[in-house]
Amino acid sequence: MQAVLSGWSCLGRVGTALALFVQMSTVVWAQALPAELAAAWKNTRLPESSLSLVVQEVDGRRLIEVNPQVPRNPASVMKLVSTWAGLSALGPEYTWRTNFMAVGGLHVDEQGTLKGPLYIKAGGDPLLSVPELWDALRQLRLRGVKNISEIVVDRSVFGSVTINPHAFDSAGDRPYNASPDAMMVGLGASRLVFQPDTQAKKWIAMIDPPLPGVRLQGEVQWVDAVCPGSPAVGTEIQAAGNEINIQLSGKAVGSCGEFSVYRLVHSQTDFFSKLVLALWRDLGGTLARGITEGKVPASAQNIVSHESRSLSDLIRVINKQSNNVMARTILLTVGKELQGEGATVRTGEQAVMSVLAQQGVDTRGWVVDNGSGLSRNGRITAGGMAQMLSVAWHSTLMPEFVSSLAISGVDGTVRRRLRDDEVQGRAHLKTGTLRDSRALAGYVLGASGKRYILVSIVNDDRSAAVRPFDDAVVKWLATQ
Repeated sequence: MQAVLSGWSCLGRVGTALALFVQMSTVVWAQALPAELAAAWKNTRLPESSLSLVVQEVDGRRLIEVNPQVPRNPASVMKLVSTWAGLSALGPEYTWRTNFMAVGGLHVDEQGTLKGPLYIKAGGDPLLSVPELWDALRQLRLRGVKNISEIVVDRSVFGSVTINPHAFDSAGDRPYNASPDAMMVGLGASRLVFQPDTQAKKWIAMIDPPLPGVRLQGEVQWVDAVCPGSPAVGTEIQAAGNEINIQLSGKAVGSCGEFSVYRLVHSQTDFFSKLVLALWRDLGGTLARGITEGKVPASAQNIVSHESRSLSDLIRVINKQSNNVMARTILLTVGKELQGEGATVRTGEQAVMSVLAQQGVDTRGWVVDNGSGLSRNGRITAGGMAQMLSVAWHSTLMPEFVSSLAISGVDGTVRRRLRDDEVQGRAHLKTGTLRDSRALAGYVLGASGKRYILVSIVNDDRSAAVRPFDDAVVKWLATQ
């Protein structure tokens, strides 16, 4: 059942050799796939050259092997690389710390004025929330700080990592395009809340947090019908001087009830600055000269700290929900810990590849890029990914890693897939989706009790057609 569709490029030099290649490919495919999977693949109408597929038992015996060494874009399956490298290099209990500091420590006069600036040493926390930031500022108020001359934010833990959210697909207001930032709060996204007014048959729109200078315009049309699912809301972010207008459009069925959508309204730095100022004023504090960038002086001492959730908790969010900006932050953090402060995508990628090399993973042809899979340049091989998944399975960190993957028919990105009785709950998987790439990788528990590793990657303009085939492979393994 094993076959390798590689190394045949030389046969394409002459017509007779090409004909021979086509004949042999048909035979190879017949041997590579069981009959039901061969039929499922045929139904995709995708070219055989577009697929890389590896299926093996966790002990290493390969059952199916198709184009295992061809580098392909894995889309969000790349997150398995950054999260596994992070877990391996940093450990499951690794946390990120955000420090609020002042030169000489806490010195406050009778009016509650802090001596000198308040320094915030950003730690690169991937999931610092608005309530957690509020609580850190509240801790300052509890310690008698009311008046601050200025706030200086030190983001030097990372280097130049800011990206243009519009660059990838021109959808710069969508949270999946968020730029990484060492002082990221709430993933940098604003929540648009739509509350139903059933008597007036209209939607009341609100923005959370309600930052100054942001206005909602237009409206979402009310529709009377049975709720069909998630509403479709259009937004257009328009900057007008110091104001930001969010133009609303679309329709939503009233019976769906209150709902929310998330949008990138500000840059990460502007969002943080406006948010800190708003929260500090809500707590009764004053800020004289605003918020600037700078370095924490060596003489500064800590006043208040916030410690993040553990890495093992955060990779569950990243892999189950396929969060891009958090995955980028993990890669940068690995770079920071292994190669020093000022981490960039380049140093992060180097660090991740170093971790995998020490584990003996064959990464020839790989381009990890930003570690999230939201990239046109990212490349892995199915064979190398299967090898990495095998290393992870046999590691003492296996429980933390496997539990971060979405469970078939239960949660994450596969909660609505593979819900049949024979496969629901039997697979831990990571999906990947881009315009011309579909990927699926993870572990499947067979009916016999054997565990299998699965890696499937298709790169083609019609790659979406592979989904029934991928589901068929998972179901086939679950019944073995």
